[in-house]
Order: sequence, then structure tokens, then C-alpha cells
Amino acid sequence: MPIKVIDQLPAVEALSAENVFVMTESRALSQDIRPLKIAILNLMPNKVATEIQLLRLLANSPLQVDVELIRLDNHVSKHTPQNHLDCFYRYFSDVQQQNYDGLIITGAPLGLVNYEDVSYWPQLAEILTWADRHVTSTLFLCWAAHAALYHYYGLQREIRGEKLSGVYWQNVSQPLSPLVRGFDDEFLVPHSRYAQVPKQKYQHHPDLHVLAEADATGAYLLQNSSGSRVFVTGHPEYDLTTLNDEYQRDLAAGLEPKIPENYYKQNDPAKGPHKLWQSHAFLLFSNWLNYYVYQATPFDIQQIGQ
Repeated sequence: MPIKVIDQLPAVEALSAENVFVMTESRALSQDIRPLKIAILNLMPNKVATEIQLLRLLANSPLQVDVELIRLDNHVSKHTPQNHLDCFYRYFSDVQQQNYDGLIITGAPLGLVNYEDVSYWPQLAEILTWADRHVTSTLFLCWAAHAALYHYYGLQREIRGEKLSGVYWQNVSQPLSPLVRGFDDEFLVPHSRYAQVPKQKYQHHPDLHVLAEADATGAYLLQNSSGSRVFVTGHPEYDLTTLNDEYQRDLAAGLEPKIPENYYKQNDPAKGPHKLWQSHAFLLFSNWLNYYVYQATPFDIQQIGQ
């Protein structure tokens, strides 16, 4: 089944070219079913690219998904045209009385900034508290995962000696969890971040369960006991060229970055990257939608949080 989005969203054309089934809003009006209502709070600078990445993964499901793009009220995006935001995004204040079956909060390039120093931290904290009452399950990606772990559990991240950048093997540590159903024992995921939460800090919280991890990256996939909070510290949604774009950006800025690990063919940027993580990404999002959203949400969306 398709995802449903506003007819004119640029991602529709890009995904249709990949043979991804995207149903426009006008066509969906003729269907008499209850689609899943998923909100995306997109904190990434290039919002259009992130929209395509996430919608591609959400579309790989037998469930119809009604997607709504959300933005913060008092934050000005410098890298996305204002007319795009005005056409396709709704302010959080306009939707905070609504309920959603699922919510995705993306990462943000704030790995070296203290949470309380982030200009929009007060409203993000408000949204995290709101999600517990208005959303069946929330999926946090990269920086948002660490920010949510700090907000909910007081877990402070630690800054690494150097940026973690590349594609890394992860080991499934709880294979009976529905979230990792169908996963291989080991799988690859892109990471791009400066910080991580040490594993021993998770162990003090019985409500937190590490499902996949690695020595190089620390905990990658976690959830709380109910599945209402899912934390993903990497970037399974990344496109083939995203890490390369970040690497070239850092080179141009004079940061002397290390070459992303296990990403370029023969570890040579001139040979280009190869994509080794897409099947895992599709399965992760499919499992989340099925087991933690569709199977858990009430048919009457107004009953969420009651």
C-alpha cells in the first residue's frame, strides 16, 4: 500500500521515478479505509532530501500511511525555501491538539551543542512530552535519539575524540524483539555524529532495552518496554551519496575529516560509494510501522493517550 502526501510535494516525482508507490491526497479521498496517521518533525537542514529518504522507507509497507510534515514554531530554516515550508509543513502549534499513530523526529547537525543551548530546545522538549500523550509510537533518529534519551531519562551524551563517520556493522543483541524480526545477526548502518551515550548508562534504566549495538558505535537501536519510544542513533535513512556530501562539505570547510569508514569502494573516494544498508533500513521501518504502530494503535485515533 502507498503513503499518502499532498499532491504537489516534490518528493512525489522523485519517488515515482524509483517506482515507489505514492498516493496523492486527491486519489486517497476515494478510499474508505483508516490509514495510519504519521507525523514527521523534520529538523534536518536539507528538508527536501530528508523527506524523500523517509517517505521512501515508509512506502515499503502493505499499510496505507497518511504523512503530515511538522515544523517548529519559532525556528527559521536557512536551507529550505520558505515557500516549500509554507506549502507542505504545518506548525506544531496548529496540530498539538491532534493525535497521531506514529511520529518520526529526525536528526539535526547539533552534535557539539549543549541541549539547553539549542535555540528551539524548549519547544522540542514540549513536543517530546506531548508525544507521550498524543502518539502511539515515536521513532527518534540520530541527534533526536540522544536528545530524547536526555529528556526522558537524563542520559547525558559524551563527545567523542573524533567524529564517527561511515558505515558500521551492528550486532543484534535481542533477536526476539519484533523490531529486529527478520534481521541478520549482523547488518550495516551509516553513522555520522560526534557523540554517544556509554552503554553502562543504559543499564541503570530497566525501561530501556538495547536491541543492536557495536563496539565502534555503541548502542545503535534501543526501545522502551512498551515500544512507544524507539531510539535509532544512526542514519538508516541516508541515501547513497549523503555521507559523501557531508565529507566533501567538511573538506571544503577545512576540517580535515577522516574518510568515512567502509563507505567508498576500496576506501577510495575517487571510486565512489556503494550502498550496503538499504535492506536493513526498509525492514526496520516496516517492523516499526507494523508491530509498534499498526498493531498497537487504537482504531479510533481519538483514544490514543486515554
